[in-house]
Amino acid sequence: MDLQGQVAIVTGAGSPEGIGFAAARRLAASGARIVLAATTDRIRLRAEELQAAGFAAIGVAGDLTMMADAVRLAEAALAAHGRIDILVNNAGMVQTGAAATASVPFAALDEAAWDHGIALNLKTAFNAIRAVLPHMLGRGYGRIVNISSVTGPRVAIPGESAYAAAKSGLSGLTRALALEVAGQGVTVNAVEPGWIATASASEIEREAGRHTPVGRPGTADEVAAAIAFLASPGASYVTGASLVVDGGNTLQERKGPIRA
Repeated sequence: MDLQGQVAIVTGAGSPEGIGFAAARRLAASGARIVLAATTDRIRLRAEELQAAGFAAIGVAGDLTMMADAVRLAEAALAAHGRIDILVNNAGMVQTGAAATASVPFAALDEAAWDHGIALNLKTAFNAIRAVLPHMLGRGYGRIVNISSVTGPRVAIPGESAYAAAKSGLSGLTRALALEVAGQGVTVNAVEPGWIATASASEIEREAGRHTPVGRPGTADEVAAAIAFLASPGASYVTGASLVVDGGNTLQERKGPIRA
């Protein structure tokens, strides 16, 4: 897991309790220099926390649904460090500063809500990858880790069709791009979390986590461990894979309280 000298961009890292910031901490502890991204200036607070712990980190605020902001993020990483080795696409689900999208049955879903869900959970990854990939291909090395979900690729939740479609698309993008760049030193993989106890998790979601075979929701640090492996030099023969981190929940046909 030695990442000394490498540079990692981690998007969606604004929450101190989220998967993005947990991944950034893990990569920084392995020696990477970190470029954090989120929609608001609170990302600079996360960078200051890493700096206070002795790690090299900068924060860049921007809206990654906009290609111009994704390009600006890549340019900031190159200006600060001269290289980009790792991209962790964690942006999505919720966006600070914008109203949370309510669950809506598909028959009542309007075009604007659909477009927002796809942009937030799929276009952000497209924009970020498109901004950094030419540099990775030029150097002949890169690790792209997309944070998908079990929702969409493996299971579904009523009222979340846009989210499920976007995350399924992200897992499909992972496989398609992995094939295109496999011979050029760049790997592309996905992590598919299940019920994870982050700050944005509702009590209903936390309760669902308690009904997994493991008997509890996962933690952001546990997802970060999977991300860190896929971002490491040691994962050089792993590409196009989707690693499920869900405490075995998608394995069980019967859901509900565990009975002896």
